[in-house]
Amino acid sequence: MKEKDLEMYRHSCSHVLAKAVDKLFAGTKNTIGPAISDGFYYDFDIEHIITPDDFKKIEKEMKRIISLDEKFERKEVTKKQALEIFKDNPYKQELIMGLGENEIISIYSLGDDWCDLCRGPHVKSSSALKDFAFKISRVSGAYWRGDEKNKMLQRVYCYGFENKNELEEHEKLIEEAKKRDHRKLGKDLGLFFISDYAQGMPFYMPNGVVLKNLLIDFWRQEHKKAGYIEIETPIAMDRSLWELSGHWDHYKKNMYTFNMEDSEFAIKPMNCPGCMLYYKENMHSYKEFPLRIGELGKVHRHEASGTLHGLFRVRSFTQDDAHIFMLPSQIEGEVKNVLSLVDKIYTTFGLSYHLEISTMPEDHIGDEKTWREAEDKLKNALKSIGKEYIINEGDGAFYGPKIDIHIKDALGRTWQCGTIQLDMQLPKRFNLEYVDQDNEKKEPVMIHRVIYGSIDRFIGIITENFAGAFPLWLSPVQIKILNINDAVLPYANSVKDVLESHGFRVELDDRNEKIGKKIREAQLNKIPYMLILGEKEVENKNICVRSRKQGDLGSIGLEEFIKNIEQERDSKKI
Repeated sequence: MKEKDLEMYRHSCSHVLAKAVDKLFAGTKNTIGPAISDGFYYDFDIEHIITPDDFKKIEKEMKRIISLDEKFERKEVTKKQALEIFKDNPYKQELIMGLGENEIISIYSLGDDWCDLCRGPHVKSSSALKDFAFKISRVSGAYWRGDEKNKMLQRVYCYGFENKNELEEHEKLIEEAKKRDHRKLGKDLGLFFISDYAQGMPFYMPNGVVLKNLLIDFWRQEHKKAGYIEIETPIAMDRSLWELSGHWDHYKKNMYTFNMEDSEFAIKPMNCPGCMLYYKENMHSYKEFPLRIGELGKVHRHEASGTLHGLFRVRSFTQDDAHIFMLPSQIEGEVKNVLSLVDKIYTTFGLSYHLEISTMPEDHIGDEKTWREAEDKLKNALKSIGKEYIINEGDGAFYGPKIDIHIKDALGRTWQCGTIQLDMQLPKRFNLEYVDQDNEKKEPVMIHRVIYGSIDRFIGIITENFAGAFPLWLSPVQIKILNINDAVLPYANSVKDVLESHGFRVELDDRNEKIGKKIREAQLNKIPYMLILGEKEVENKNICVRSRKQGDLGSIGLEEFIKNIEQERDSKKI
């Protein structure tokens, strides 16, 4: 089934869900119910609290409706007629009032006794869904229109797939995803935790700090090779700066603010304005362009508590930002350079990706002509290097269009991490200038770009992608030495010293525990290599190696072992 058809089936099934809930629970007020990546959902204002005990009953009613072969019939009405049809539903009334006076309003009926406000399209009749596989997955709270000031509704989520086999495969993936949950692995592997005293603001434990620093070191190495310089800007700056940048008008509700000596400050939710001030500190020549400036900046954003989720949705995180100042003629080349760097970094982690161009949103600054020109430049850059892309209408940043980079993990899930944003607005607002070859002052073009996106979120993604079993170069502890008894401790310590002298991260488990227990715990901690040392190893001056991937490798000389794993580490083998 084509993606467009699958979306239509899921959307149609969401109407069946809405009708079923409406029939089963008196006083239900339906709101909205779109198709999503693995099915569909519908939001309800309903007195009855829907629980898992209701799922089978709702599914049974949905199947009954499908068996009736009720028609999906489209009807166009005026705004006045629509308001009358939905006079008892304040949510539909609000949606209708937001439509233009001359806008075509369509309504879809399902049978003679139920209809919904909808653009469609839908299948011809409910019986077309008889082989479509669906299952209610969960119910959660959701504010009307995503605004916490509005009423909390009940959102019923359903999986929806072309057939039963695809549904079952998806459920297996969901179960596997639960095992890989980075929140559980983060605790089990000593990576991070989140305290009630700082919700949405992760605390990194020793292993987590090692992992984070490895990602930062890799980022710095690759960016230095790609010609970037690195800066650091303050974490809080005066309100007037955020007004100048436009963030105060467009982003204030997500900013943390405080007063100091009669001035209002904001903790930075992004790094861009600080980089603008760095640029303005000196006059620049066209000979410096492209000027690539990176910053690993800590930012804070106020996110609703109900949206927080481990490292995936936080209030405090580190962005791997960079801003590139250039001539208009250099845009295409710099977009290509960034994409080359993106490819190098993502493929190192074994991650594939696809590209989307996000265009002008309703809430934007700058004129439409400038926006369209900027969008065309991004499209031309991708076309020139043969990269396919999807258009994501209206989802650009408020200051410019962007290329969003969506990576795919081991379970086939996609995550939006990297982005390349072309900005023709902030240089104008900050009066940025450079001196061109004719000795005239002109305004530079600027790109904002991130690759990890948020280092914290990227840690969550790769933790789940690798199921906590990080490749050797990324593992916080690469080698665990397990001594069978205290008599071999001097030899165990000497082995540890040699390994550390070669730059490996090594721990010695010298507890008075049985060797079987030590091995099991090292396996649970997903250590790449275990070295089991007993009197035989001391006598022969070798080591007994156990690999996380391959199991027991037998006895081997220490130098040979080091030679083998140095190649694995230095090549960043996955």
